Amino acid sequence: MWPLAASVVVLWYAIGFRFHALNRGSNANVRNLVRKFSEGIRTKPRGLIDGAIVEAIAIVDTYGHTASTRRYLDDAFGKYLVELHQFETIVRTIVAAAPLIGLLGTVIGMIETFDSLASAELFSQSGGIAGGISQALFTTQLGLIVAVPGLIIGRILDKKANVMELELEQVKDILCSEGV
Repeated sequence: MWPLAASVVVLWYAIGFRFHALNRGSNANVRNLVRKFSEGIRTKPRGLIDGAIVEAIAIVDTYGHTASTRRYLDDAFGKYLVELHQFETIVRTIVAAAPLIGLLGTVIGMIETFDSLASAELFSQSGGIAGGISQALFTTQLGLIVAVPGLIIGRILDKKANVMELELEQVKDILCSEGV
C-alpha cells in the first residue's frame, strides 16, 4: 500500500509538471506567430512555442539565412525538446508498475488470509474469509485507480508534446526559408 501511495504522489507531480511545461503560449498557428513576433506586433512570449520563436528570430537576425542557421536553431531548440519530454518516462513507468504493485499487495493479502485460515484465526474475526479477501483485493483496486487516470492523462500530454515538437520543426522551417 505504501509504494502505491508514494507512486501516486510522484505520478501526479510529474503530470502536473508536464501539464505546466506544455503551455504552448498562444492558439494562433505557427506561421502567424512567427510573423507577429518578426514584425514586433507581439513582443512578450507566453509559453514554450512563443519563447522558441523569439529565440529563433534572434538567432536568424544574428546569423541571417545561411546554411548554418538551421544548425544553430537545432542547438537552441534542444532545451525545448528536453522540456517537452521531461518526466515522460516516469509517468509511463508508474502507469505500468501500479497495477503490478497492486497485484503484489493482493497476493500478500491472500497469503495472509490463507495462513490465518489454516490456523483458524480468521473465523474469530468479524469479517471472516470475505473480509480478508476484500482487504487483499483493495490493493489491486488502488493500483488500477492510480494507473488508469495516469494512462489517460499521460497519453494526452504525450500527444500534445508531439504536436509541439512538430511545431518547433515548423518554426525552424519557416525561419530558414528565404521568404520570411
